[in-house]
Amino acid sequence: MSETIKPIFRKIARSTFAIIVAIFACANTSFAQPDGKALFQSNCASCHNPFKDATGPALQGVSDRVPSKEWLYEWIHNSQKLVLGGDEYANKVYSDWAKVTMTAFPALSNEEIDAIIDYVETAVPPGGGGGDVNMVQSEAPESNGWLYSLITVILLVFTVILWRINHALRRVAFDKQGIPNHKEVPVYRNKVFIAIAAVVVFIAAGYWIVNGAVEMGRQQNYMPEQPIFYSHKVHAGVNQINCLYCHAGAEKSKHAMIPSTNVCMNCHKQINEYTGDQLYTYEGEEVDGTAEIQKLYEYAGWNPSKKDYNRDEEGHILAKPIEWTKVHNLPDHVYFNHSQHVAVGKVQCQQCHGEIQDMDEVYQFSPLSMGWCINCHRQTEVQFANNDYYSIFEKYHEEIKSGERTSVTVDDIGGTECQKCHY
Repeated sequence: MSETIKPIFRKIARSTFAIIVAIFACANTSFAQPDGKALFQSNCASCHNPFKDATGPALQGVSDRVPSKEWLYEWIHNSQKLVLGGDEYANKVYSDWAKVTMTAFPALSNEEIDAIIDYVETAVPPGGGGGDVNMVQSEAPESNGWLYSLITVILLVFTVILWRINHALRRVAFDKQGIPNHKEVPVYRNKVFIAIAAVVVFIAAGYWIVNGAVEMGRQQNYMPEQPIFYSHKVHAGVNQINCLYCHAGAEKSKHAMIPSTNVCMNCHKQINEYTGDQLYTYEGEEVDGTAEIQKLYEYAGWNPSKKDYNRDEEGHILAKPIEWTKVHNLPDHVYFNHSQHVAVGKVQCQQCHGEIQDMDEVYQFSPLSMGWCINCHRQTEVQFANNDYYSIFEKYHEEIKSGERTSVTVDDIGGTECQKCHY
């Protein structure tokens, strides 16, 4: 390379290097800090709300309530260790919340816990009011994926620019030195380029096919339109109707069961008008609550003016079934038993279904993937002590008595074995 070309090349290289360093510095600043909001939504939002009590206590102000930050780390990593260890404040919290064991999060680092606490302490409810649990659930977690994509594109552009600069400088240098330049082959005929492009297309197609196969059948956030606008927020939230009143099978059978029209009519024989807050669909359209009750009467065959059912000439009630659209679906080869989780595992409805009591329209809150279930089994502790059902696990009982272990998870008793969930 000639002496006249070298200074130009060095200047371009220094400028390019400075830009790349600046990009990565910004990226490191963005990626180094844990995302408290995303961590809260993926780990805590199923049971907690920053502003009001849900399955667990409201988290805003938790820094002032707990004995110390170190105590909070221990509690989040393994609450039962503190409870069984006789910690006074831990036992008070455990008793105040009906002795429901909090899921352990040993994988969360102290920095990630700090990020979660910073988020809940600074979160502001919509409108400055009392806070809406569903607000926390429905917002998509902030993602840095766009920044990764931007950096990748910028680096590719710089690579092409530097390659072209290097090529041009080499041609100039060869001309200066009297070295003949070879004829340039067009990019679309360059064998190296064609081979690289083929490999990239092959990898991209493989990723797309594999990812599509993995996600096949998943329907997280699926929210079908139902024949009647039924608001869980009005029934389970505002009017505090127990989930088991309608879904009677959740504690006793494999299926939670969709209530029959007769269950609805137990109340709506008397309640024929909606007088609550204005209802809206997910798209923001107003819903006439009274008109939706009239739809129920049509399905049930109820005549509100006569206070009796419409009947045919033979006395049969002129009713027809409500064709509800199922929201939560599992593959046919997957076994799931509601009673095993609700009655035995003491799993709260919100842990899988989200803050259902704040949903006007039900949607699939959780991914319901195998990985999601396995992770829950690995973290969820069973009610092991003083439980004759688990008397066969003598080893675990002895380890708890000797202090070698503080708890037993579903994983420990075979909760991640294939035949546990698959036929």
